[in-house]
Amino acid sequence: MSERSSFREHVTTHPEVVERFGDLHPPFDRQAAVPEANRCLYCFDAPCTTACPTHIDVPRFIKKIASGNLAGSARTILDANILGASCARACPVEVLCEGACVMHRYNKQPIQIARLQRFAMDSLHESGAPLPFEPGAETGLSVALIGAGPASLACAAELRRRGIRAHLYDAHPLPGGLNTYGVAEYKLPLVESLREIEMLSQLGVEFHFETMIDAAALAELERKHDAVFLGIGLGAIHRLGIAGEELSGVTNALDLIAGYKSGALTKVPERVVVVGAGNTAIDCATIAQRLGAERVTIVYRRTSHEMTAYPHEYEFAKNEGIEFRFLARPIETVVKDSQVTGLLCSQMKLGAPDASGRPSVEPVPGGEFLIPADQIVKAIGQQKPSLARTLNLETSGGYIAVDETFQTSIPGVFAIGDCIRSRGEASTVMAVQDGKMAAHALHARLTAPVSSGKGA
Repeated sequence: MSERSSFREHVTTHPEVVERFGDLHPPFDRQAAVPEANRCLYCFDAPCTTACPTHIDVPRFIKKIASGNLAGSARTILDANILGASCARACPVEVLCEGACVMHRYNKQPIQIARLQRFAMDSLHESGAPLPFEPGAETGLSVALIGAGPASLACAAELRRRGIRAHLYDAHPLPGGLNTYGVAEYKLPLVESLREIEMLSQLGVEFHFETMIDAAALAELERKHDAVFLGIGLGAIHRLGIAGEELSGVTNALDLIAGYKSGALTKVPERVVVVGAGNTAIDCATIAQRLGAERVTIVYRRTSHEMTAYPHEYEFAKNEGIEFRFLARPIETVVKDSQVTGLLCSQMKLGAPDASGRPSVEPVPGGEFLIPADQIVKAIGQQKPSLARTLNLETSGGYIAVDETFQTSIPGVFAIGDCIRSRGEASTVMAVQDGKMAAHALHARLTAPVSSGKGA
C-alpha cells in the first residue's frame, strides 16, 4: 500500500451501527460447518460452480472443509475469486450457486454454500496467514486502474499474479467502491471489506486516493502506463424530477448508506419514504428502520411483479415490517415551514408494455394521495457513467462500449464492471469476473510475441 499502512485503522467502530446491524446470517462455527459440508453431494458436473460467475470450484472447497483442510478450502475460493470473503456475504446466492444446488430436486434445503465460503475465508483471516499467492516475476509492465471497486481490485490482483504492476486511483479516501460505501452493513460490514483489501494489498497493488480523473489526467496515465482500465462504476442516483427535490429532507440511497457506514449518520426521522423497488431500495428501507424510523414505506410505480428486487429481498423487507405502496408515482414533495412533511403521489394503473417489455403506467384520474414523510430517499437507480462523455468514449445504451477483450474505443484503454453493465446484470461477483477476464486478456496482449513478418 502506498499511502497508508492499514486501511482499517482509519475506520471508527460505532456501537450504534454494531448493535443495530448484526449479520443477517450468523457465521458458522466448526461444529456447524462440518456437518453442513458433509451434506454436499460433491457433484462432478456441479451446477453450483456453473452458476457462480467466477466459477469457484464449490464441491472442492466444501470437501476440504469436511476434511479439515481450511487453508486449502480458502485457496480454492481465492484462486477463482480474490474477493471471496465479501462475495460470501453480499452475493445473491439464492439466485446463483445455492439456487442451482441439486438438493432442490429432492425437495431438500440447498447446501448453505455462502456460509461455508465465509467460514473458510474467516478462518484464513483469523489465522493471520498471508494471502496464499505470490506476485509473479516482474515483467516491467504497469497498468493504471481508475476506480478501486471490485472489478479493479480483481483485475489488479490477477495482473500482479502475472508480474504486471497495478496502480489504483480512486476519488474516495478508502478503496472498495460499493463494497466499502454502498452495501448494507448487515450484509457486508465496512471493516470486513477493508480487511479483505489489506490481504489483497500483499500482492503489491499500489493505491492512490482522493484522485479525480479527467481527460488530461487520463492522457497522463496513458503516457506513464502500458494500459489503463476504467472501473468507474455508475454515476449519481437519478433525480425524481419533482418539486422540492433539492430540500435537505430529501436524500439518495448512496449518501444514506455511506453516511451510516461511516458513522456520520446514526439516526433518521420517524417517517421515511423510499422511492424505488430494487435491492438497494430494500437496503435503504431496512437501514432507515434500524436507524430509528417508526414507519418506513417503499413507493413504486408498478406492482410487485415488476419490481427489480430479488424475491428473497422482497420477502425479507416484508418480514422486517416495511410497508409497500405499489402503483404510486411521486409528483411533489410536500413542505411546511421549509421541512418535508410528506410525498404527494399519483395512483397509477398498468398499460400496454413499453420498449423494455414491462407494462407502461398511466395515472388514474383524481387518484392523488399523500404519504406522510419526514425524509424521502431516492433509490431509483444510478445514471450511466458520465466520464464516458468526458473522455469521448463510444457507448452502448449509455454504458461504455467494449470489445471482447474489454478494450474501449480508445486503444489501450479498457473498461470493466458496472460501467459496461449493458453486458449483463450488475453485481459484485460479476464485476470480479470482469476484472479477471480483462486481466487475462491484457496479459496475453502485452506479452504476445511481436510478429516480424512482412505485412504484419
